[in-house]
Amino acid sequence: MLSRGTRAVISLAALQHNLSIVRRVAPASSVLAVVKADAYGHGLVPVARALAVGSDALGVATFEEGMSLKLAGIERPVLLMEGVLSTAQLQQAAQQGFQIVVHQPWQLSMLLEAQLASPLTVWLKVDTGMHRLGIAANGCALFWQQLQSSANVKAVVLMSHLACADEPEHPLNQQQGELFSRLRQSVGATAASFANSAATLNRPDFHYQWVRPGLMLYGATPFAPSSGAVQSMQPVMHLQSRIISRTRVPAGDSVGYGATWRADRDTDVAVVAIGYGDGYPRHLSADAEVLIDGQRCAVLGRVSMDMITVDVTALPDAGPNTQVTLWGPGLPVEEVAVWANTINYELLCQVTGRVERIYVDGANT
Repeated sequence: MLSRGTRAVISLAALQHNLSIVRRVAPASSVLAVVKADAYGHGLVPVARALAVGSDALGVATFEEGMSLKLAGIERPVLLMEGVLSTAQLQQAAQQGFQIVVHQPWQLSMLLEAQLASPLTVWLKVDTGMHRLGIAANGCALFWQQLQSSANVKAVVLMSHLACADEPEHPLNQQQGELFSRLRQSVGATAASFANSAATLNRPDFHYQWVRPGLMLYGATPFAPSSGAVQSMQPVMHLQSRIISRTRVPAGDSVGYGATWRADRDTDVAVVAIGYGDGYPRHLSADAEVLIDGQRCAVLGRVSMDMITVDVTALPDAGPNTQVTLWGPGLPVEEVAVWANTINYELLCQVTGRVERIYVDGANT
């Protein structure tokens, strides 16, 4: 029986290619490959398994994500980037050999007071200006000293996070960078981490001992509205579906909910089996397009839960079962993000579970 055809083809070769770019631009740094949020919508375990070859550690947001990797038999070190949220999680983290981020005083107290099976590597997160997570800069020295003297801690990495790295000229980047450098020197940290994808690509002075690439591993760029191809990255996800219907709409008639699009000429309209129920964005501008047989085709009217309609007048051979690219090779996700007034991160992460993931070793097809 023919499936609906809505699928995300995930190229593990492209993933490895993008990891090689990280190695090339940050040759002296270890690589924490960030696979949180289901590997940015690409599938946590298959992606982590692929990135375990060539990276030095894997970064997840939650304890549950870390356990998924352990249960899958992935042996690379795993960092819990939000840290642990209870003593029970802390004890299990020690048993599993997780590394943890400490970003709040209560986490430090919990760690210092706990009875653990084995000591942990701790990443001490300091707030250098983003004001989201992180201890206050004026408390860094005390936290560092307490961690270094604790029997529950075997190593400490100093880390912080950039607020505006995707805006290279923003003055906060330099302010945060200077503060982080001073803190690192003041505590004598021999291991530090500051660079996300954007800083990995354009701020070698922020690389330190660990870089933390996320988005760039998936072939997308943090520097909107350009595409990952500008940095020679390859898209890992090829979001596809297929045409399930084709009809001629007479001039003057409308298409879709709300009759927001009306034909100014007789128009061949194809229905494609994807919608916001699959994670394709509902709020698109009138400029939105898909790719069919190498040709851009306009999206018509509103996106429905399960379907979109596109203009295929110029493609007489496009009919049921013809493949459609929503984003991927030839149609960067960054371009779709502009039409949806959002960011590439969100589009990749919001692809839903009913979209089949297919993993291939070669380039996306």
